[in-house]
Amino acid sequence: MKKIALFGTSADPPTAGHQKIIKWLSQHYDWVAVWAADNPFKEQQTPLPHRAAMLNLLITDIQAPLGNISLEQELSSWRTLETLEKAKLRWGNDVEYTLVIGSDLVIQLPRWYHIEDLLKQVKLLVIPRPGYVIDNISLEKIRELGGKIAIASLTGLDVSSTAFRQQKDHQTLTPPVIDYIYREKLYV
Repeated sequence: MKKIALFGTSADPPTAGHQKIIKWLSQHYDWVAVWAADNPFKEQQTPLPHRAAMLNLLITDIQAPLGNISLEQELSSWRTLETLEKAKLRWGNDVEYTLVIGSDLVIQLPRWYHIEDLLKQVKLLVIPRPGYVIDNISLEKIRELGGKIAIASLTGLDVSSTAFRQQKDHQTLTPPVIDYIYREKLYV
């Protein structure tokens, strides 16, 4: 059975940490579908087309040997269940879908739209993120809702989009993304 990792992000901008995660996913899944998403809990995000373009540059820069990573922007939705429905239309039902989330989202996952329906249809892969503890109480709540959870054997980089926006920390980003930001005059 084909295994597809679903990795959406509202990163503004996408960082070297996201790139590390995507590269790792490409070594563990048959296909890695990536997209930029709007987050209803974040205000004043850079327009989605710019974030998708930066994410595409991040993916292209990986040069995955298996060629199994793609920007699938049409999957983007505020509701992950809708994203999964779009993925099933694209790749079918005879696929093992794994939803990839950062450890910072574990605590809020039980409040997501129709979470029980979503958890019946996907596996969850949690990426440990520096500064965000994965606690057993939160994991148990997800399991009680039907979640099948795995913790990645990877820890994300200690970088954040916020660090770039607030402090212009260039170590956070990859060169192609930095070039795009200056060319498009973003975050000024």
